[in-house]
Amino acid sequence: MILQTETCKLRAVDPEDLDYIYELENNPAIWDVGHTLTPYSKFTIREYLENAHRDIYEVKQLRMAICKKDDTIVGVVDLYDFDPYHKRAGVGIVIPQDFDRSKGFASAGLQMMIDYSFNRLRLHQLYAGIAADNLASRKLFEKLRFRESGTKTDWIATENGFKDETMYQLINE
Repeated sequence: MILQTETCKLRAVDPEDLDYIYELENNPAIWDVGHTLTPYSKFTIREYLENAHRDIYEVKQLRMAICKKDDTIVGVVDLYDFDPYHKRAGVGIVIPQDFDRSKGFASAGLQMMIDYSFNRLRLHQLYAGIAADNLASRKLFEKLRFRESGTKTDWIATENGFKDETMYQLINE
């Protein structure tokens, strides 16, 4: 299965991605998205990347790099809370740089992960929790046929108070 479109490609993260993943994980502007509270050390990121090849059935998660044709990373898309018994997983995506947004990378990367999840992993559903005020992400997921399935009130603590989280599901029919 080739994970590539006219716009971009997905590939496994590898040890050469250390600096990119380190910067991404330590960017306080996106900590609310990933529910991160503290920075990660380069040692911790290096350990993660050295084990990123482990099977999703073992570690229950998968991170793929979203890359331009020249292999420059523009973002990541993750499967998390992988549950093979119930055939579902959470999915999240981040394109951290403003200059890489609105170019189709998120849409193409997320669609490839959807296709991979349903066709290769044989999942029944994907779900995502998105901050209610993150209109760009909500629009992206709705464009790719995710349906709003509920709201978690005051779910995300921020420096400015609490935010609601909107839940989305995509059922493979």
